[in-house]
Amino acid sequence: MELATSFISGSQFSLLFSKNITPRSPPLFPHKYPRMIQSFNSQSAFPGMISNGHVGRSSRLGINNNISSNSSYRNTNSKIYTRQDSCLVIPPPRGKKPRAIIKFLGGAFIGAVPEVTYGYLIELLAKEEFFIISVPYNVTFDHAQAANQVYERFNACYDTLLASGFSDANLTPADLVNLPVYCVGHSNGALLQVLTGSYFCEKIPKANAIISYNNRSATEAVPYFEQLGPLVRQMMPMVEAFPVYSMARSATDDAWKVLLDTAGQMVPDSDQEALVSFTKFVDQLPSVFGQVTEGISEFKPTPSENRECCKNSYNVQHTLLVKFNFDTIDETDLLQETLKPRVESIGGTLEKVQLYGNHITPCIQEPKWQAGDLYTPADAIAQGLKTLSLNEIRVLSRTICDWFRRLED
Repeated sequence: MELATSFISGSQFSLLFSKNITPRSPPLFPHKYPRMIQSFNSQSAFPGMISNGHVGRSSRLGINNNISSNSSYRNTNSKIYTRQDSCLVIPPPRGKKPRAIIKFLGGAFIGAVPEVTYGYLIELLAKEEFFIISVPYNVTFDHAQAANQVYERFNACYDTLLASGFSDANLTPADLVNLPVYCVGHSNGALLQVLTGSYFCEKIPKANAIISYNNRSATEAVPYFEQLGPLVRQMMPMVEAFPVYSMARSATDDAWKVLLDTAGQMVPDSDQEALVSFTKFVDQLPSVFGQVTEGISEFKPTPSENRECCKNSYNVQHTLLVKFNFDTIDETDLLQETLKPRVESIGGTLEKVQLYGNHITPCIQEPKWQAGDLYTPADAIAQGLKTLSLNEIRVLSRTICDWFRRLED
């Protein structure tokens, strides 16, 4: 588990939920496209990179500037996902048949509420005619437990869909049963996708898209972790005595509404989904605090044990590794080195691309900016910043989608 995904600065955390996003990396003039760092293909199943450095067909990697929250796919009065068992299901736009199923996993902590933290990326993937099953999960220091939990939750949801279809999008079981299954994972979710593909040899995806992989130790992932345990242990008696803590462990929806009202936030009766998302995020905290107070000082399996497992047991046939040029905690290069011999031995393919962005680029949300009756210079600046902030995540989505399409050729 890579807790740095969630133990981020206040300014970074606010960025994930802010309605006014500013670019976190150098402006892209003109638009920058992914650069292929290295590819490995033991069967030469895929065409090589074309000369302009695009992944896949050159016509597909242009930025689609027509993507907008004003489309018929989503509006301010509706949500694009449906809760199915313990997962979130996001179908393609109505009237379009899915071309494949994507199992999506977000990072530590924020992976519990992907509808909030990864909403724009998930929407972009769904608009490309992929049927998304996002698997929320709670953070834990036990990677094996988390990987097994995610595996069981996804397959329970997947089996239900194959048996009953998805009536909300007029999809029958026949529309889903023969679709390939791909996986997309970011940060800690990337680690869990790789571990799942190493722990199991059945019901695994045809391909993995691994974004910002990180398998650091606890002391590297969380600054001052060694000091955090004693500090939390000292604070826990005071925290447990605080009324809000007990509410966080046993609150009903009504209790949460009281808590939110006390904090000066209003939760409309018509928007209980926001309440569910907030509850799921906070529900993780007592468990994490408990593990720290028990003296847990390292993830299990350890990073070295994870590497050894993946080196010997990784079973996913096709893998795309995605790294960003301003990501200081990324370990994609080490993962490539670890997986290459194993992928070669099973006759698979392994590719890596580098994109412009940073560790939280996949979490960027579409800024909400409404121009006034009179178009002003401020409106022009806001539109420019919006284009820049969304450019990187659109390139990410298009890179993944184009790579998945190549598997269909």
